[in-house]
Amino acid sequence: MGQTHGFDGGDLGRRSARRRRELGLTREEVAERAGMAPGYVAYMEENPAQVTRGSLYRLAEALQTTPDHLLGTDTGIPPGSTATAVPAPLLTALDSQECMELIARGGIGRIAFTSAGTAVPTVLPVNFALAGGSVVLRTREGGVIAEHAPGPVAFEVDRIDDAMSQGWSVLVRGVAHRVRDAAERAALEADTDVRPWAGGEREVWIRVVPEAVSGRRVADARRP
Repeated sequence: MGQTHGFDGGDLGRRSARRRRELGLTREEVAERAGMAPGYVAYMEENPAQVTRGSLYRLAEALQTTPDHLLGTDTGIPPGSTATAVPAPLLTALDSQECMELIARGGIGRIAFTSAGTAVPTVLPVNFALAGGSVVLRTREGGVIAEHAPGPVAFEVDRIDDAMSQGWSVLVRGVAHRVRDAAERAALEADTDVRPWAGGEREVWIRVVPEAVSGRRVADARRP
């Protein structure tokens, strides 16, 4: 019998489910690829599970990732730190519509701007969402982001898949405005799920209105 490992269903299961959704796969399709029962895949995504080493490797292969990524043991490693495993990489430009579709679900991006009296840009990671065709985020009163608005900014989002040596990046250039209208603030608070990981008071809403959107994708030229 293979060695089993107990993992928190909120760790392995959550990571597996998220990766499955990224690939657009059903639980049944993952089960078929991994040689597992569909019911077991469903159970593993929702509950703590005992997983053999062999099952873990089959699941990672089915999800086109690595066991370390499913277990969360690679979170301290910068993305892309390993050499490419793709012998025929293909770099393509994305149009603005493709870019906005890629970032439509929100997540974590980087906002960059040059403050008055400084020569080096400030670059900060922030949680964001899309609302009304604009990037919206929350920050604290008196912080550097709030103090910069209104002002020109660049906003970058990327997705790197180390296991497949592929990914994409989107760059939004525009102007950051502080949301001051009470009705607009209320609408954002009611309908936009932006919860900064850093916690704390983030009562200031910032809207980045795009003026130019561009992006690139790196993939394996041998794959459709």
